Amino acid sequence: MGGQAEVLLVRWLACGLLLLAPSLAAATVSAEHYQAFWLWAGVRPQPVLAQAQTLYLLQGEVRRDGGLVALGPPVSSLKFPRLWLSYRVQTLAWSPGVMRDLLRQRAAWQAAGNPVIGLQIDFDAGTADLADYAAFLRHLRVELPDDCRLSVTGLLDWSANGEVAVLNGLAGTVDELVVQTYRGRQTVTGYQAYLPPLLRLTLPFKLGLVQGGEWEPAWQQRLAELPNYRGEVVFLLNPSAA
Repeated sequence: MGGQAEVLLVRWLACGLLLLAPSLAAATVSAEHYQAFWLWAGVRPQPVLAQAQTLYLLQGEVRRDGGLVALGPPVSSLKFPRLWLSYRVQTLAWSPGVMRDLLRQRAAWQAAGNPVIGLQIDFDAGTADLADYAAFLRHLRVELPDDCRLSVTGLLDWSANGEVAVLNGLAGTVDELVVQTYRGRQTVTGYQAYLPPLLRLTLPFKLGLVQGGEWEPAWQQRLAELPNYRGEVVFLLNPSAA
């Protein structure tokens, strides 16, 4: 009887693993299931971009000395319904002329026939410095034309450490917040624990996923019920890294 019980147990476990396999596969971020992407410096375009409705295209980096360094592809005519120009930012102490250069790049992409929605700022502010960052963004908003939207990326730590009120205070200053669930090329370990505070966000927001990373369909469905949730953006990787 003991031998038969062991056989039954092995078969039961095998069946259980087969039942779990589809859900595990569904939790892997496959770019083919999405329509909004980041295309960063050094990342080669992929066929999946043919289905993109929104592209966040890296165009430069504000370095620690406050100067702007151009990055990403040169101005060209792209076939995306919505284009954001993204900028990696290392310091909020910008040199004179940086804002002028950002707007010149925007104008150049528009002149090439691209529907540029606005600018995106990618700055990893410490949670304790969010109030200062919010003040910077309010000043930046004043300098932008009325028809230029403002997007910012965000860290999971921001909402998890009780700063939801500060983030909600950005309503009217930023047009969207894209909260990144990854660090570098990997999904943040235990990212699910950071998600519940996002349910209290009142400004439009999205979640940033990394290609080949992890994502729970149950959370996707739960967030989709929020009136201010705008979906996911996938950070593309080169095939060898995805």
